[in-house]
Amino acid sequence: MTGLMELVLKISALSTFLIFLFALLKSLYNLLLHPLRSFPGPISARATALTYHYASVKGNLHLWLQSLHERYGPVVRFAPNELSFITPSVWRDAYGYRATAFTKDKIFYGPDLFGDPPGILRADNTSHTRQRKLVAPAFGDRALKQQAPITKAYVTLLVQQLREAIMMDKKGKVDIRDWYNFTTFDIMGDMTFGEPLNLLSSSQYTPWVRSIFDNAKLTHLNSVIRAWPFLHWFMRAMIPQSIKEKRETVLRYSVERVERRLATRTDRPDIWTHVLRHSEDEENKDKGLAQTEMWANATFFMIAGTETTATVLTGLTFYLLKNPDKLGRLQSEIRGAFEASEDMTLEKLVPLAYLNACIEEGLRLYPPVCLGLPRTVPKGGAMIEGLWVPGGVNVQVAQYAAYHSSTNFKNPKEFVPERWLPEGQAEYGQDHKDILNPFSYGPRNCLGKNLAYHEMRLILAMVLWHFDMVELCPESEQWLNQKVYVLWDKGPLMVKLKFIRD
Repeated sequence: MTGLMELVLKISALSTFLIFLFALLKSLYNLLLHPLRSFPGPISARATALTYHYASVKGNLHLWLQSLHERYGPVVRFAPNELSFITPSVWRDAYGYRATAFTKDKIFYGPDLFGDPPGILRADNTSHTRQRKLVAPAFGDRALKQQAPITKAYVTLLVQQLREAIMMDKKGKVDIRDWYNFTTFDIMGDMTFGEPLNLLSSSQYTPWVRSIFDNAKLTHLNSVIRAWPFLHWFMRAMIPQSIKEKRETVLRYSVERVERRLATRTDRPDIWTHVLRHSEDEENKDKGLAQTEMWANATFFMIAGTETTATVLTGLTFYLLKNPDKLGRLQSEIRGAFEASEDMTLEKLVPLAYLNACIEEGLRLYPPVCLGLPRTVPKGGAMIEGLWVPGGVNVQVAQYAAYHSSTNFKNPKEFVPERWLPEGQAEYGQDHKDILNPFSYGPRNCLGKNLAYHEMRLILAMVLWHFDMVELCPESEQWLNQKVYVLWDKGPLMVKLKFIRD
């Protein structure tokens, strides 16, 4: 028995030594021989991905990348095979219409949980083009106008519910974060599944919506786990069963609601009416969406068209309350443009210059997707920002770092909507505004961009027309101190409101 124990200890010691030796040699290769060895970055990050993954798991990746760019400049090697850029031309070089040979990083995006063929988010270029052609009409200008009454009805309900909420609280305090979420989820739930989620009417989250938020952390963690294949199965086994069950709840709900909507024949102008109508055209009758594509796309639309829009509105509300002069100017513009809230339409909201400028500044300071969307350089390499990058390397625009960099924006940490207006060009005309692409860029940019802008304009305008935002409550003064796990891990944003008119 003693001899066996000695053998086990020797094997363990040898295994440990070999693992250490491999890690050392790999690190030395990454530092001295790797094709990216000439790109700047901290030694620890260039040697091993552990530094990058540690920042990611801690939820501080956006701040870490910002600090690296402040130290090393516009391009940083933040992991052995990863480059981060904060210059506008990278959008064109790696994400644009001429960069179709670039592919989405498979480790970052992972497999489609609904199976093959995957939905539009993870589809290859050929499948993506086909799916986008079928789905795009549901997000076009014509569909947006037809869907406007649905959107307006929910925003009107938001105003009613906010009024009741502040009447129930002696100080008129509400968590505006939740109310924005209730509204955007109700709108997209109606458009995606053809039935309401009833978040606004019940003033609370459903278990399914809560599961979406909880699943974000698991999605974030899985992107790190996938990078370590030899630990993949072990680490997945360590994930609590409760978290796995929440993910299953998200998937099961989406499948059930999509199938129920597809079984209903209706001309109601929701997403599936437009998709099915376009799929039945003579040109597309043999190119329709597969079942797994429908399930995956419905879930993607729900997440991409809800939490993200509410995130921008919440962040923008915070910045407006911290800048009362900007809030006052925006209120004056909105209240001066409409005699009645019924007059607020898609067409009439678009010309409000200061409202649009505030939204752009909100997207810059608090982008809903603040991390990079990595693309893999095609075999043979490519020129990016005038630099030759070898094939197989992952590149990205670090959005939070890019939008907060003084190389792109003057006074980057300040809330200055005027930088987006002609009046601000004397002082802010040198800003690199073309770096701002919160809805991504090129053939894979966000389909729901126009819908998101319409929702943001309408929700913010309706709230500011009916209510005075009196103040930011003391408990939310440090609200911006947040982690990021795919999505911002936002706490309550407590705001004092005063109802002023019907």
